[in-house]
Amino acid sequence: MKTMDWYNGCLVLLDQTRLPAEVRYVRCKKPEEVAEAIKTMKVRGAPAIGAAAAYGLALGAVQDNSTDKESFIESLQKISELLGSTRPTAVNLFWALKRMMKVVYDTHSDDVSELKELLLQEAHKILQEDLEMNRKIGEYGNSLVPRRAGILTHCNAGALATAGYGTALGVIRAAHEAGKQIQVFADETRPLLQGARLTAWELMQDKIPVTLITDSMAGYLMKKGRIDLAVVGADRITGNGDVANKIGTYTVAVLCKEHGIPFYVAAPVSTIDMTLAAGDEIPIEERESVEITTIGGQEIAPRGVRVFNPAFDVTPNYLVTAIITDRGIVRPPYEESLRALF
Repeated sequence: MKTMDWYNGCLVLLDQTRLPAEVRYVRCKKPEEVAEAIKTMKVRGAPAIGAAAAYGLALGAVQDNSTDKESFIESLQKISELLGSTRPTAVNLFWALKRMMKVVYDTHSDDVSELKELLLQEAHKILQEDLEMNRKIGEYGNSLVPRRAGILTHCNAGALATAGYGTALGVIRAAHEAGKQIQVFADETRPLLQGARLTAWELMQDKIPVTLITDSMAGYLMKKGRIDLAVVGADRITGNGDVANKIGTYTVAVLCKEHGIPFYVAAPVSTIDMTLAAGDEIPIEERESVEITTIGGQEIAPRGVRVFNPAFDVTPNYLVTAIITDRGIVRPPYEESLRALF
């Protein structure tokens, strides 16, 4: 399935807020529309956010009327700041914007038209490379999956969260394609239900066996021996192997540790932020209270109640069995193994 496509000068995005009830695509003709799509989670998942931001910058470049390189760069910097302000936790967003700006800085040409074309080509590369990286993650991760396995995953780190195939779900897809008898258990992932709305839907589209559970059921299933491993995605991994991912991931990791179950993180190298030493340095996005107090527009909590709604939590490295990247599987000590990837 395609989460995004460049068509007729527009970025076309699968609106993930409408799933699973409706498959609807939105056309973004301006960088401001891309920024709004990222902020409102029409497009979501760290790799997909990065690719969308790259196209958002390319859109801004195409529409810019600057005639000289200096003015063009100033305009791009403003657009980059706009896109970068949408979601602070996912490092792929900033990685993609930095990579796009580097194209302009490193190109000796002063021809603005040429620079515009180079930026669009770079956005295409980022999207295609992400798909290739996801398949490599799947290949490496498949080696960790037994022939028969119950696999727990949290949130959505699949084709919907990437250019296609997925990171955590890429591992699951690869295992399924290899003929392994797997049963996936998808946490619903409150408050926005990405596990229920997206992961369950995505796996069903590919006819991969999936059972939906509430977030509070994971420990019970582990105790009953139904879970053999957990695999999740990541929005940012620090230099010591701490992992920021969707809120509730830390809980899953603690439960895995208690029950002696491997807890794997699947992410491309672009999600690793070696500029941060540890997880407490990661900015954690807090979102609107309405995401918790309502479901589908229906109020489920008393009006005026105080709400705390962090979108992510941080899992410390000692709870992570291994990190599956597009360059191989890394294990503790992460300070050394992650550094060796670069």
